[in-house]
Amino acid sequence: MGVIIWLIVGGVVGWLASMVMRTDAQQGIILNVVVGIIGAFIASLIFGANINDGITVTSFITSLVGAIILLAIVNLVRRGTVR
Repeated sequence: MGVIIWLIVGGVVGWLASMVMRTDAQQGIILNVVVGIIGAFIASLIFGANINDGITVTSFITSLVGAIILLAIVNLVRRGTVR
């Protein structure tokens, strides 16, 4: 059951991050889930947050910030600018 929750939350976080970075039209649901999960991992490395404590508002926002950072890096590499 925990994996399903990770996928759903990862999809929501990835989708919200893509809306903030205006890349939603370029990626589908699978890429949203991947961005959300990798973003949570990046956020845990940068901020030292323990994402495994469960889904809280703090972990959700931290994951969202990590996903936005990931999309900014991808935009920077792909286009040379951050939108």
